[in-house]
Order: sequence, then C-alpha cells, then structure tokens
Amino acid sequence: MKTTDSFFKRKNDDEETHNDNQQSKRYKASTSEPQPQEHENQQENDIDEATQSNPNEVDLKHLERDPAKRKQMWEYPVNLREQVRRAYMTLGPFQIRLQEYHAKGSKKHPRRFQYSWFNIFPNWLEYSPTTHASYCFICYIFNDKPSVCHGYDAFTVKGFDNWKKVNDGKNCAFLKHIGCSQHRNAVTFAENLMNQATHIENIIVKQNEAQILKNRLRLKASIDTVRWLTFQACALRGHDESPNSKNRGNFLQLINLLASYNDEVANVILENAPYNSKYTSGDIQKEILSIIANKVRKHIRSEVGDSYFCVMVDESRDESKKEQMAIVLRFFDAEGIIRERFLDLVHVRDTLSLTLKTNMWRQLLHYQFDVSKIRGQGYDGASNMRGEWNGLQALVLKDCPYAKRHDELQKAKATEIEHLLELGEIESGKGLNQIGTLRRAGDTRWGSHFRSVCSLLNMFDCTRVVLQGIIDDVSATYSQRGDADAAYCYLKSFEFVFILHLMKELMGKTDILSQALQKKSQDILNAMELVSATKESLNDFRNNGWDSLLEQVKIFCEKHQVDVPDMQAPYTCTRYRPRKNDNQFTFAHFYRVYLFTSTLDKQLHELNSRFNDQAMELLSLSSTLVSKEHPKVINIDQICLLVEKYYPEDFTEQERIQLRYQLDIFNIDMTKNPRLSRVSTIVDLCKGLVETQKRETYYLLDRVVQLILTLPVSTATTERGFSAMKIFKNRIRNKMSDDFLANNLVVYIEREIAENIDTKSNVTA
Repeated sequence: MKTTDSFFKRKNDDEETHNDNQQSKRYKASTSEPQPQEHENQQENDIDEATQSNPNEVDLKHLERDPAKRKQMWEYPVNLREQVRRAYMTLGPFQIRLQEYHAKGSKKHPRRFQYSWFNIFPNWLEYSPTTHASYCFICYIFNDKPSVCHGYDAFTVKGFDNWKKVNDGKNCAFLKHIGCSQHRNAVTFAENLMNQATHIENIIVKQNEAQILKNRLRLKASIDTVRWLTFQACALRGHDESPNSKNRGNFLQLINLLASYNDEVANVILENAPYNSKYTSGDIQKEILSIIANKVRKHIRSEVGDSYFCVMVDESRDESKKEQMAIVLRFFDAEGIIRERFLDLVHVRDTLSLTLKTNMWRQLLHYQFDVSKIRGQGYDGASNMRGEWNGLQALVLKDCPYAKRHDELQKAKATEIEHLLELGEIESGKGLNQIGTLRRAGDTRWGSHFRSVCSLLNMFDCTRVVLQGIIDDVSATYSQRGDADAAYCYLKSFEFVFILHLMKELMGKTDILSQALQKKSQDILNAMELVSATKESLNDFRNNGWDSLLEQVKIFCEKHQVDVPDMQAPYTCTRYRPRKNDNQFTFAHFYRVYLFTSTLDKQLHELNSRFNDQAMELLSLSSTLVSKEHPKVINIDQICLLVEKYYPEDFTEQERIQLRYQLDIFNIDMTKNPRLSRVSTIVDLCKGLVETQKRETYYLLDRVVQLILTLPVSTATTERGFSAMKIFKNRIRNKMSDDFLANNLVVYIEREIAENIDTKSNVTA
C-alpha cells in the first residue's frame, strides 16, 4: 500500500516538475535566452503601434505575463478592464520555477525566493525574473488606482524582495499582506468575477416582450382614464379608495369599468398588477396629467414658432380665495388661422400691475417664448372694478341667504300669472308665461348681470312676496329677518327701481358688444364697428333718453305700488339721515345729473379708455386692408402710414419702401384672382394668401397682416379659463395645488390638442 502511494506521489511530482520545466523553458525562450536585439525591438514596436492605432482594443491572447513588465490595470480603458481581468484570471498567477532564484544579502547568508512558497500561497503569489521580486496577482487585477495606501504598491507595482521578513513567524510579510483589507476585498471581487451565477444581469430577471406589453397596457389605461376624466372636469381621487370602499373615486371606478369590458385589461390592473407598478397612486395621476399638460404647452409653443403673438391676461379669485392669473396667447399659425391658446394659470400674491407682469414674464420665458415677439397685450379689469355697479350686484342677490328660495319664488310667480290671466292682462298659449326664478350674477360674465337685472324686473312682485314671508316667519333667524327687511325696503324705494331700469337700458345697449367680444375669435374690423355703434347708441341715449326712461320707471312704480317722489321738490335722501347738501337741488336734478348722466358718462369714458383714439386709429388704418369698394383696392398710403407710425421697429427703411411696391402689385393681382377679391375680413385675407400660395411673394403684406391679427379684440378665452377654474376648484375640491389646477385647465380648455396626443409615445417614452 505504501509502495503504491509513494509511486503515485513520485509520479505526480515528476509531472509537476515536468510542467514547471516546460513553463520555465517557455519563459526563457521569450526572456532569458539570447535573441537578436533588432528582432526584440521590432516586436515591441509592433505591439506599441497596434495599441496606439486603436487604444480601445487589446490583444487578449498575447498579454504580458511578467508582473514587472505588464501594463497596470488602471492604464487600460475603463470599458476594457473587465475583459483584461477575465483573461488574466483564466491564465492564473505567473508562478515560474527557476533552477536558481536570484540571491540577496551577504555572501555568507544569501537569501532567495523559495519555490515552495507557491504551494503555500497558490492563488495570488507571483515572481518576476526581471526584478527578482514577488507580486500579488489578485491585487494587481483589481488595482484601479495608482496609489491606494502606504505599502500596498509593493505587491502590485514595485515588487517585494525583502525575503528576511517572509520566514518571520506571525510577522511574515505575506501573511500581513493577505490580512490587509485591500487584499481581502480583491479576493472577494475575484470570486464574484468568476462566479457567473451571481452577476447582476443574471440575478435581475429580464422582462420578456409579453411583460413589457402588460406594463404598457396598464400605463395606457391610467393615461386614458386621467385624460378622459380631465376632459369631463371630474375629480380623480375619492375620499376613501380602500378596497372595501363603496365609492373608490372616479379614477379607480372607471379603471374597474374598463376592466369589466376587457379581460386583457383586467388581467394587468389593480389587484393583478405588481405591487410596485400599479400606476394608480395620486402622485402617478398628477404626473400623467402634468406630462399631458406640458405636451399641450409644447404644441402651443411649436404653433407659435417665430410668429408674432399677443398676450392676454386676466385675474380672478378661485374657491380658496387665491388670486389666479390666466395667460392666453393669440397668434396665427402656419395655415393662416387665428389661434387663441390657453397657456397657463398662475397664482399671484396680489393684483398689482408689477406683480402680474413679473409672473407673466416668468411663465413666458419658462416655456421658451420670445418676449420680443409680443405685439399686443390685452387686459380685462372688470374683476378689479369697485363701485356702485358692484354695489348693485350685491344689493340684488350677491351672498343673500334668501336668494336660494326658488320654490317660494316659483310658487309666487305661478300665483301672479294665474291672477293676471283671470284679469285678462296676459294671454295663454304654448311657450308663454313660463315660470322662472331669479338669476345669480356671475363673477366672470358681464352678460349675466344683464340677465339678473331683467330677471329681477320680471319677478319684482314675487321677490317682495317672498321677502315679506321671511320677515313674518318666526322660525327664521334674527339675521335672516333683518336682511330680508332691509332688502324689502330697498325694493320699495323709487331710487332702487330707477337704478334697476337704468342698468337694464345701459346693459341692454352694451350687451351686443359684450356678447360679440365673448366670442373666441372675433374679427377686429367687426369689433371696431360694434364699438363705434355702441358709443353712438349710448351717446344718443344720454342726450335724448331721459324722458322715455323716467316715464317707463313711473309706469312700473304705479303698477307695483312704489311711491314716486315729486320730481320738482327739493331732494332729500330717503336712505340716510339728512345731509348738508340736501334741499339744494330737486329730485329731477339728482336723478338726471347724478345718476342718469353720470352713469352714462362713466360708461362712455370706459369705452373710450379701452378703445382710445390711438387704438381706434390703428383699427381704422387696418380696415383699409379689406376695402369694401368694388373692385376691391387697398389704400396703399394708409397701410404705409400704419407701418410707419405703429410698427417702425418691425420694418427696415428699405422694407417700408418695398412694401409700397408690393401693395401696388397686390392690388392688380387681387382684382384678377377670385379667391383674393372675395375676401371680406383680414382673417379671410390671411387665409387667401396661404391658399393661393402667395404668402412668400407678398411677404411684407403678410407681415402686416400678422401684426394686425395678433391684436387682442376680446378676452373670451381667459374668461373661459376662469369658468373652467370654477368647475374644477369648487367647494369640495378647494385644496387643489396650483400646479395641479393649472394642468387640469390646460388639458380641459385645449382638449383638441390633448385628444391628439399619442398615448403610445407617452407609454414608451
């Protein structure tokens, strides 16, 4: 048995010795044996040239084995180090066996490297016959920095040859090296490198195509749900969204409805979705809405392009009493179509002009609009107005607790109609004598004030009956009865009736202009004509309408038992205690001068300030672009005057000269082209230039048209923004954040853009 064991041991030793001799011979053949110097230099030059020609490639089959000669790991490109490490790990440490290792020390006590040390440290110890020093194979492979710590480079760069410290028991230099943290970390890195099963690409399960499609379908369902609910101005979240809730909110309920009609959707959403990717949380919903809103804004920015544009700004308070500023852009797109786009809603601290301008400028620059292209600004100060007209609104119905008693009003109105039918004062018939109720005046619609006044006049007696009922109702609170009594006294006064009729006439005459300016797209020439006609009508009413108005008020008072004062008697205030200036003029003078004339003068002044002489001149000059003569001819002098006076910075001196010649040629071309000769508005002229492909030919005329069309005529789009704001931010949803509210409004108002956004691009982005 011992003989057999010794035989195998001797055989293994012989094989090991043979392998070591072969390795030694191969190394000597490349390093120790004499070779022609010229051939060696040529080989090194070939390697250097190959490396320099393509530094991102390494010949892994001819890596340097000598630890003293090989390239340090940090000298390799970062993207190639992994390949170099694997190649060296496959080769293993360089453990050459020499007949005699280099001696160091005194002649009496020479010290040499011992081959047996390779058996003690087989995985990392190396020896270089060039420097006659030992190295650490593992530390070399994972040494990515020139210097890690003091003494660490002895086993990686310089080499270790102090053999006296090897056979020193516990102080052995090799043992101290393998005990340092850097070596232990390198060993761990080496084990992980060669253990393919633990690599991150094998640990992380790669999602197959089916799983990716499921994720996209799940996200698409959430995107479509958020978008649809926003289009319908519905709330996304619910009060209780737990699985046991009877109503989990619109978003989750609609998701469930979609799942009930589609098994493919049902298999990937809610409970069937992974815990960390359901795409149903409130933050995800807001993020989806924000992405859609920003895509809408980017689309608006692309529509504007390098064109001129107008900024229209208005402000209003939301449900939480925050001042909100709406920003709307007016421009015309590449197809020659006028666009008014709602860009954003911004919360402002106050309504000072400086604050509004600062916030407006910040938003425009944020969305990368060129503010130097602004050629018009539109502001509506109606919401900032304070005075007797708002006082009238407050007097009629604003914040009045009994204004909600619709049943009593309708019952009183029905009784009144029945009584009038019995007397024969009104006729019966289909569609006649409809029972209505009082209309509440809106905060953002001037036309609603006119309807409120008409409604109160129509239901005057019914309102007094209801107020008297509240006064006599013992179950009503003291405050309610006091308010009702005060309102009843106002309704009985001649002054209130007079103001009510005056407001009806005034708002009736301005209602056509108000309704026209509420249109989303209004032709500037038609607006100018309406403004002029409205001014003329108001001025005629001021000069000639007093007698007819007073007679109308007297007839109404007699019908409804309201006392009419003696108009020639000295005036005495009936609502307050007598004042010093009482009895200095008559009732007729007070009502005609202080109410009738003063009110109309204020209205005319407001129209003149909003449509001043400069603006009217600009509009008048612009109107010459669309001549009503036959054949149509553009007034060249007027257009050149328009450019010279109002747009000197947009045309060079040479372009102003050239414009005159373009207009001259265009006049001739227009008479021969049916598409251009039929235009009746500037908008039609703009479209005609695009459709006839003459936009580039008459580029200066086209620029004039752009500048005129960007002028704001109305603030209808901003008003629509506030109307939408009241839908979204109501009493129940009054804690919406500013960004969330703004994103809702952008998607809701500009739904034609949001509807065309490709959800696939959102899912795959």
